[in-house]
Amino acid sequence: MDLKSGYPFWAISNGLMHAFPALQQDTRCDVVVIGGGITGALIAHELVEAGHDVVVVEQRDIGWGSSAASTALLQYEIDTPMSELARRYGEADAALAYTACAEAIPRLGTLAREVRDVGFAKMHSLYYASRRRDVPAMRDELALRRRHGLAVAWLSADALRGDYGIEAPGAILSRLAARMDPYRMANRLFARLERRGTAVFDRSTIHSIEAGSRGVTLRSSDGIRLRAEHVVVAAGYASQQWLKEPVARNRSSYAFVTDPLDPDALQGLADTMVWETARPYLYLRSTADHRLLVGGEDDASDVPALRDARVDRKARKLVTKVARVIPGLRLTPTFAWGGTFAETDDGLPFFGPHAQYGPRVHFAMAYGGNGITYSMLGADLIRALIERRRHRLASLFSFARLERKP
Repeated sequence: MDLKSGYPFWAISNGLMHAFPALQQDTRCDVVVIGGGITGALIAHELVEAGHDVVVVEQRDIGWGSSAASTALLQYEIDTPMSELARRYGEADAALAYTACAEAIPRLGTLAREVRDVGFAKMHSLYYASRRRDVPAMRDELALRRRHGLAVAWLSADALRGDYGIEAPGAILSRLAARMDPYRMANRLFARLERRGTAVFDRSTIHSIEAGSRGVTLRSSDGIRLRAEHVVVAAGYASQQWLKEPVARNRSSYAFVTDPLDPDALQGLADTMVWETARPYLYLRSTADHRLLVGGEDDASDVPALRDARVDRKARKLVTKVARVIPGLRLTPTFAWGGTFAETDDGLPFFGPHAQYGPRVHFAMAYGGNGITYSMLGADLIRALIERRRHRLASLFSFARLERKP
């Protein structure tokens, strides 16, 4: 599955960071993790730290799929507002989803400091009203978040203009967000795991999964067998190929990054990521070297050839949108790219077993705009499921949610 087009910034700035071997012989272990992106890295790390014998298998080079194209906005804010989740599943579950994501941000920061040199930095998150008619619903959202202990503030149109140069009728400002280089984080995590004895294989494709009552057997496209007690399918947006029925919609999103800018020209954008109420939404955030990374212009196609042809035109549209919202900011794309992403109907992820395979095959589908935050939560959840422990998110993030009526 071709997951990206153009020139993703992380792949260009980092290159191929570390050489991992291909799978060459039959192997046994406790857990096989299929997928060598940031989700697989966080899950493998959690399991190894807990004492499990883990083998990782990736069909491309490590981190070279969606992680290389990710814009890595680390937020507790979900694409679906808390107020809408409350209408679907009740206020308690909506608050659980948001507050759990809020707890994941500092945990990501702690791990990033341990791994080191992954471009992690704390930021603020600014969610602005695209239209005046969006303001009443945003005021309700603000009140709901405050009721559940999330630190948020309302910014008026004058404050937005003065602090950020943004022309919008109002915004919710959250102090809890962060940025990171996801490709670098995945590579450095896997390299560290390998140094500590974990087998990490890339350029190795799993062809089949056979789940039984006592274990799971995987076969590679070269006929090599892997036997494990459990399997975690963390193959990003390609994970759905293992299911008979789709559980999310694959789409394409587009982004570009600028050359380094004068920090003074960024105003408040230097430490604040920005996104909007419109769907699909425009978003932007700074990088460690003072570039601006801008994304959006999502469309319903995930056909690689169509995505390839649209990258430059989509980048120009993004430039125009930024100029409309922030009139004093004129941007020139240096690198532009497009990538596949998936979105669920409610904006929540899926973690855990699916009825098609039984309890020993776990899926890690961290879909949505804050996928890395979900992956941090999913690592702990997957570990609990494998160790047969209860977890507060097990029901809300499971496939059983598909049966729940809004």
